[in-house]
Amino acid sequence: MHEPLSKSQRKRDALALQVLAEELVRLSPSELDRMPLSDELRDAVAQGRELSRGAYRRHVRYIARLLRDTDADPVRRAVDDLRSASHADKARFKRLERWRERLMADGDAAVTALLEEYPQADAQQLRQLLRKALEERAAGRPPRHQRALFRLLRAL
Repeated sequence: MHEPLSKSQRKRDALALQVLAEELVRLSPSELDRMPLSDELRDAVAQGRELSRGAYRRHVRYIARLLRDTDADPVRRAVDDLRSASHADKARFKRLERWRERLMADGDAAVTALLEEYPQADAQQLRQLLRKALEERAAGRPPRHQRALFRLLRAL
């Protein structure tokens, strides 16, 4: 026999479901398609995007109530997985930006370090893009070659 939940715990659970409901409403349609939601819940989330502020808050509580009536753990895990994948993508992007800035600042020393880490990289193409990007930056032109350098780094 297990103890009934305290009123405080029930409130915390309800608030957690409201937070999850708000996160669902903020997802893009493509992200929402990957969520394990019932049709009723999916429709409610889609409607939540189109509401004014007061109606939105009421609707989020409604979505939370629908979540309470279903098993919310798979939905919570899917949202967490999506969020962690997003963090991984951002970290990868920042790492590529740091490499590009290091190449722009340190020149050949950074190229050598990059080639040690990524031996499959085309050294000639890398140096050529770097030289053009540096010329571009010095002349104050749009960063066409800097973007090309970033695309090359991303391909590695």
